[in-house]
Amino acid sequence: MDLRKLKTLIDLVSESNVSELEITEAEGKVRIVKSAPASAVAQVMAVAPAAPVLAAAPAAGEAAAAAPAAAPVVAAEPTGHIVKSPMVGTFYRASSPGAKPFAEVGQSIKEGETICIVEAMKILNEIECDKSGTITQILVENGQAVEYGQPLFVIE
Repeated sequence: MDLRKLKTLIDLVSESNVSELEITEAEGKVRIVKSAPASAVAQVMAVAPAAPVLAAAPAAGEAAAAAPAAAPVVAAEPTGHIVKSPMVGTFYRASSPGAKPFAEVGQSIKEGETICIVEAMKILNEIECDKSGTITQILVENGQAVEYGQPLFVIE
């Protein structure tokens, strides 16, 4: 494989939401994997140093108000039972674009009910709820690509 072509592929993966790319050609096979945890750590580290600099400039009363605003960025872990994606694919809240969503925030849901669809390789896979309760959060946007194990819903 041509080195310029390989560099172009690496640049495309790094600039997109794709986390993994594998290409097989007559000359060989190339697999490019983007590391997500390292980029998440870099984003948190970039936010953390900026907060003290901003807090040092205003008066003491304003600094106290700025500190709580920065805290929720770091504490993003939802509480309750988390329904995770069982596969890589595209998340859909409804069976078709004009249809009513399977699940809404505040809706009571029973174990075994379909709560979303994850499309993988042109196959629509119905994802069932693994616990009864009330949906408190939907963590993914309709049509968004999801990874294996990515949190989709929070149930209380």
